[in-house]
Amino acid sequence: MNEQVQEVLNKLRPFLLRDGGDVELVDVEDGIVRLRLMGACGNCPSSTITLKAGIERALAQEVPGIYEVEQVF
Repeated sequence: MNEQVQEVLNKLRPFLLRDGGDVELVDVEDGIVRLRLMGACGNCPSSTITLKAGIERALAQEVPGIYEVEQVF
């Protein structure tokens, strides 16, 4: 499952890099993906929207069994 999650993150990464940010996969356990937002994404006021509306939605649609994304600091 980690490989599938990483593939989706790699598809999204160019959009994050364009805004000066990035994302790191920390862990996948029981349908929950833990991510670390880095660079400009780490302290951006819109990071929650990016995480939930963007990354979580894409992962839930493309990786069976994923239903939640949590940010790790």
